[in-house]
Amino acid sequence: MGQLMPLLIVVGALVVVLGLFIALAAHVRRRGTAGGGLAGVLAAYDEAFHGTAADSYHEIQEQKDRKAPLPDDRWKRGPRSGPGA
Repeated sequence: MGQLMPLLIVVGALVVVLGLFIALAAHVRRRGTAGGGLAGVLAAYDEAFHGTAADSYHEIQEQKDRKAPLPDDRWKRGPRSGPGA
């Protein structure tokens, strides 16, 4: 029994740690907090090791944050279809 006790302690500690990770994963999925953190980590990794991937990431973020242009009626009416034409 003396040789089995350290093994049981290690296995018990492993079960507790894995249980905590499962609870943490459920919490993150429920709150939806994993997306931003994971994107930031991957962006930092790409910036360190893949320069063109980091440039692409920043360009995509700029495109996502860019506002859509306002509609322009000149394209629909034509150049001479206004009230003064």
